[in-house]
Amino acid sequence: MAGMSPIRVLIVDDDALVRAGLSMILSGDEEVTVVGQAADGSEVPDAVARLDPDVVLMDIRMPGVDGLAATEALRRRPGAPEVLVLTTFDADEFVLRALRAGASGFLLKDTPPGQIRDAVLRVAQGEATLSPSITRQLIAHVAAGTPPERGGAEQLLGRLSVREREVALAIAQGRSNAEISGQLHMSVATVKAHVSRVLTKLDLNNRVQVALLVHDAGLA
Repeated sequence: MAGMSPIRVLIVDDDALVRAGLSMILSGDEEVTVVGQAADGSEVPDAVARLDPDVVLMDIRMPGVDGLAATEALRRRPGAPEVLVLTTFDADEFVLRALRAGASGFLLKDTPPGQIRDAVLRVAQGEATLSPSITRQLIAHVAAGTPPERGGAEQLLGRLSVREREVALAIAQGRSNAEISGQLHMSVATVKAHVSRVLTKLDLNNRVQVALLVHDAGLA
């Protein structure tokens, strides 16, 4: 990232030790700068307006305004930063709701420092942070819950061309742009263009929402 500004990160967690630990981890990286901290979701709108972060690390369970409500409100704003939700449980139902609301992925609080840094970089570049195994786990958890709105999901996917639909299915399998490139025999640049069109046509914020929509259509 030579010549580029560091990625600006806001940390939101009600636990001061967690905030301090994440800040220490990220502050040691020249590609990332922690611009501020907040202890509750109610502080997020003002902090984002003042600090202009690129990525918000958002705890889910907070005693005041929780991370779900804060994420939903934040992602409705034009030019909103990306959101990475933080949780202690990978099957937390609130994580799924946050992903549907527009969060770009999640991190377990015991994630190794290097992976936290890598997740922040990927999210800032428009990539989801979910590995294929975690994507499958999340979708399986959704499947065990509320029955999907299959008709509406199928109707939305009907907006896509055949090639865009193939890309959407590959996203739902948790594949990266490079993996989709190899699978569908197209350049990474072409994959990125297709992903962008898929998001635009489906009126979604990120790849995770595409994966959940494909599941809802019964295609995952």
